[in-house]
Amino acid sequence: GLLPEMVGATSIYGCGMLGLGMSFSMEQLVIDNDMIGMMRYAKRGIEVNEKTLSVKAIQDVGIGGNFIGYPDTLENMDLPSMPEVLDRSMYDEWMNKGGKWDVDLAHEKVVDILANYEPTPIEHRDLIDAVFKKADERHRQERGL
Repeated sequence: GLLPEMVGATSIYGCGMLGLGMSFSMEQLVIDNDMIGMMRYAKRGIEVNEKTLSVKAIQDVGIGGNFIGYPDTLENMDLPSMPEVLDRSMYDEWMNKGGKWDVDLAHEKVVDILANYEPTPIEHRDLIDAVFKKADERHRQERGL
């Protein structure tokens, strides 16, 4: 999770896996993608300025006051990342948007991806194919095939 990302791990294992890797869920993969995005955002660091420090909110609400309902608090909630399926809305707003659970939103995204995704063609595919062809030929020669 977060600690390996913070120390520079280049690979995060287990995305989309359930039950210690005994099964796989494309919906879990979409949710994991959101979480990885949040970790990578945290690794880049957090901008510190008057707005992110909530200076105005502290002045308006005061020490010990309730900051949860303050407009800047709600506006800053998505600053740590911009998740696609993890919804940080307050309960009433969430219900007004349909009250869909994260896994339901993830399922909708999976269905959309499967129906509409257009992969970007691999650049220099001919060079990649040549590497595989050369490796196959070498393998056949070594095995006497």
